[in-house]
Amino acid sequence: MVGAALPLLWRRRFPLTVFVLSASAAGTYYWLSGLGGPAAVLAVVALFTLARQRGPLVAGVAAGCVVLAGIADEVVSGDSEWWYLDARLLGMAALLAAVVASGVAARSRQGWAAARREKAEEQARRLAEEERLRIAREVHDVVAHSLAMINVQAGVAVHVADRRPDKAVEALIAIKEASRAALVDLRATLGVLRTGEGNAPAPTVRRMDELFAPLAAAGIPVQVSGEHGELPAPVDVATYRILQESLTNALRYAPDASLITVRFRRAEDSLEITVRDNGSGAASPSVGAGSGLRGMRERAEALRGSLTAGPAPDGGFEVRAMLPVGGDAE
Repeated sequence: MVGAALPLLWRRRFPLTVFVLSASAAGTYYWLSGLGGPAAVLAVVALFTLARQRGPLVAGVAAGCVVLAGIADEVVSGDSEWWYLDARLLGMAALLAAVVASGVAARSRQGWAAARREKAEEQARRLAEEERLRIAREVHDVVAHSLAMINVQAGVAVHVADRRPDKAVEALIAIKEASRAALVDLRATLGVLRTGEGNAPAPTVRRMDELFAPLAAAGIPVQVSGEHGELPAPVDVATYRILQESLTNALRYAPDASLITVRFRRAEDSLEITVRDNGSGAASPSVGAGSGLRGMRERAEALRGSLTAGPAPDGGFEVRAMLPVGGDAE
């Protein structure tokens, strides 16, 4: 009995070997002593572990070997009536089949639990990656736009400082306001990273005049046509950010532009936004490789919309986005 019990300490590491040793020791005990006892329970524990670790095929074959060994023992001894032998062998086979089934069920539950944990971990990683990309887009939009405005206004201040001090002062005031607004938005965005709370800024297209004012001060007026109407919150934010990044690109890559046009075209279930400048440097290939256009495209695709950007047919650079405003956008 000790020989049947001791190998169970290694049953998880060597399940088949442990079952063979435990079953052999238990069978030897019964054969030599002719007594009863709990030795069979030890072999049952080993068989359950074997079924859970190695599956139904290996455990079924092992249990079948035990049944065959019992048949061989009864045939050799021949001490009991046939009906008693048949009942005992059937009981043994049923017991071993139940143990194998229980072990296989435990194996299935273990695999299901592991798959569920893996799925939950994968979903958590995916959500974390999406949140990281979202915050990266927010930080990029805030910083890039504000720095572009500051750069333009600083250039104006340097250019007119000796001839028109009043214009230089206006440019410096615009720089101060742009940097203040950028710091407010940046602090709120970084607060999401620190606290995990949804306290990031929620821009709206109704505030788009705030984006146009610095460009007008820099001598690049913005002409708006069409109506955007009422928008779902995700579409509202995406529209604002697409406008913001499009204007930032115009400032950075088309400094000679004299006009930027923004056109809204609202359909029943979609909104088309077109931003075009008439500069000569906006068709630079480097624009398409930057993170700004990639971020705008990701925003549009996240809403099941689309965005294209490239040189306009009559010169300049054009960004066109199509965003759904129906149920999919909500």
